[in-house]
Amino acid sequence: MIRVLVTGRGGQLGHSLRQSLEEFPGIRGTFLTSDQLDITNFRALEDLLKGSKFDYCINCAAYTKVEEAEKNPEIAFSVNAEGVKNLALLCRQTGVVLIHISTDYVFDGKKEDAYFPDDIPNPLNQYGKSKLLGEQYISEIMKRFYIIRTSWLYSEFGNNFLMTMIKLDKKKEPVQVVSDQWGAPTYAGDVAAFLWGIVAVDKNDYGTYHYCNGGRASWYEFASAIFRQLGSPVSVIPIPSTSLRSTVNRPKNSLLSTVKTELVFNIRIPAWEESLLRELGKIAGKTDV
Repeated sequence: MIRVLVTGRGGQLGHSLRQSLEEFPGIRGTFLTSDQLDITNFRALEDLLKGSKFDYCINCAAYTKVEEAEKNPEIAFSVNAEGVKNLALLCRQTGVVLIHISTDYVFDGKKEDAYFPDDIPNPLNQYGKSKLLGEQYISEIMKRFYIIRTSWLYSEFGNNFLMTMIKLDKKKEPVQVVSDQWGAPTYAGDVAAFLWGIVAVDKNDYGTYHYCNGGRASWYEFASAIFRQLGSPVSVIPIPSTSLRSTVNRPKNSLLSTVKTELVFNIRIPAWEESLLRELGKIAGKTDV
């Protein structure tokens, strides 16, 4: 039995990991929220990792409030960098393989094509800078690690773009959505299955990888697809990102190349439209959404 610690259980990826674990009977997961395990608390983390025999740690714990990170960068760096440093040090000491979730925000979005894992990062904001420093700590401290960058995550859990659009659908009013930022909408359930697959196969192909659904879309195109699949009459109005009331610079291009990931792990990553259709069907089957 492979034992895995999952931090940040309260987020949508943490929820998705917990939900999909039943498909991997050879793995036993211990799921802890940020309230139950604060990765910035070195002593608490040390007590847990040295007191338990984990084989892997999937770190979903992160400070993801991009706007707030710009105002209070010390909070973002505390969790996304120093907390990750704690994990890296203690995972190395205890022989635990660390699987760390990172982001497209480590790039500046100025590249025309998709970013490869070995492209040079250049974050535009404090959130991206804090996540990049966390990556750097891991690569400096550890040899047995996976850094998995993803982008534009959505699921039926928590607050995300998909659930926001579903709520707006009930109002039946026009929705304004940014049309000049591109990426690949990525279903958290697909990411979760991929992460469990890394653990189950145990290939030891350590390093940095990208995982996002296939294809390309703007936020406007993503929203339009959601309402279309819902059969909704809501009108989606494209707007430029400059019209948003935000002081935070965000990457225009969030596309991440998954060629390396698919080759090394011998997998086919679904197109974003395919996963969206599957997720909306799943949500439609629930009575509480």
